[in-house]
Order: sequence, then structure tokens, then C-alpha cells
Amino acid sequence: MRRIAVCPGSFDPVTLGHLDIIQRASKLFDKVIVLISVNAAKTPSFSATERMLMIQSVTENLDNVVIDILDGLLADYVRDVGAIAIVKGLRAVSDFEYEFQMALANKKLYAGAETVFLTTSAENMYLSSSVVKQIASFGGDISHFVPAEILTDIQDRLVKE
Repeated sequence: MRRIAVCPGSFDPVTLGHLDIIQRASKLFDKVIVLISVNAAKTPSFSATERMLMIQSVTENLDNVVIDILDGLLADYVRDVGAIAIVKGLRAVSDFEYEFQMALANKKLYAGAETVFLTTSAENMYLSSSVVKQIASFGGDISHFVPAEILTDIQDRLVKE
């Protein structure tokens, strides 16, 4: 039996913190599906396809990682792909309250998967896509926050002229 995990998020854009969680999850599971969630309530800076291509480029060395896009219920997707876990990264206690609520809801919708929380590495505790977007919009250096392979793509989109 293959142990499949789903690592959902908006990844707008993918950061070194995201990549750290993805890499660590890839060591724990036979297959990790990085799932780009489409949220109609949000206006992303990058299309779902652009985010998928960015994540593919920074995870190409991880043979057991695949990328997919979801516009629907996470619990349904997890069940449909036969995953046993939902992997979420936690930066701080403030993340836990929301993620705990989501974990309980997902468990109620599909009891066949557990939510696994991975704590962020200390150097990424403050890091989020929102922080990256804000710094980049003012022309700040985001090279310490995002993978080098996609730095130029992110800067080209987010830096104000």
C-alpha cells in the first residue's frame, strides 16, 4: 500500500517555507500531492497554472512529488486520490487555531485521512506568501524568501514600476 499525502495551500507564490514542508513531507510519504487550492474569495497574484509551474520547477528533484489544482472540497479530493494524510505547515500558535478547525472539519467530511502538522523551521517562522508579496511590491529583496529558480518570475509580477 502506498502512503499518499496531500499538501494543500494557495502557494501564491511558493516560498522557501512551503518548499521546506514539501521536502520534509516527501521523506515521510511514498507520494506527496502538492495541491493548489483555488479560492474564489481571493484574488491571487499568479494563476493556478502559473503557481503549478513554479512549484514543478522547484520540486523537480523530488521524484515522489506531483502538483495538482483543486477547485472544490479538500476532503473529497483526498478521498478520491486515496490519500491517508493532509500535511499542513504551522508557523505559530496563531496558525494552529485555524488549521485545527479545518482538520476537524476535514475529518468529519472524510474519516479516512489524518491531518499531520509539521512545524516550520525556525528560519521560516515569519515567512508567508503575503509577506513576500508586500516586500516585493516595494522593491525589497525577496531572494532570502523564495527559491532562486522562480525569483525573477515573482519579481517581474510583483515589483511596482
